[in-house]
Amino acid sequence: MSVDQKMDSGRRQLLVATSAAGGVAAVATAVPFVASLTPSERAKAAGAPVEANISKLAPGEMMTVEWRGKPVWILRRTPEMLASLDKTDAIVSDPESAKQMQPEYAKNKSRSIKPEYLVAVGICTHLGCSPSDKFKMGAESGMGEDWHGGFLCPCHGSKFDLSGRVFKSMPAPDNLEVPPHKYLSDTTILIGDDSKA
Repeated sequence: MSVDQKMDSGRRQLLVATSAAGGVAAVATAVPFVASLTPSERAKAAGAPVEANISKLAPGEMMTVEWRGKPVWILRRTPEMLASLDKTDAIVSDPESAKQMQPEYAKNKSRSIKPEYLVAVGICTHLGCSPSDKFKMGAESGMGEDWHGGFLCPCHGSKFDLSGRVFKSMPAPDNLEVPPHKYLSDTTILIGDDSKA
């Protein structure tokens, strides 16, 4: 074998070794990068349905659960709260819930499956702020004598009744969203899934 052939053979071996090392480095770099593109377990869970235990929710109380990174309110309304919905019919912009902000089974005055419970996404439909509860009625609420209870968005003043229906002439264009949900039992609501079993 000549000197030139030995050099070519050495160059080939060096080229093969360098290529192999480069390939290993590329794979080692790509694996974590590709793994970072797959959703985490927390992200997967964020889109999954969420069970809410309402057994300890007293009339007039509200609890919040997180579904898809959003606050979902569950309000157990008193008979007085439900009666207030008749008084707000004339002053809300979508009293029959005709706009698609709720499933078909929530297209009613109470915007719910069971009138006693309101299940709504606690995000204002104007700019995504979270309204605060103003459940007290009348002057005691700080909202005026004619206030029948509901929610107030502190950012731009949008008002919602106790069914999450937006009042007329407010910055918020729509009622609060009602997420898909169903009752697994008298004390458990599944938020994020309303399919029939």
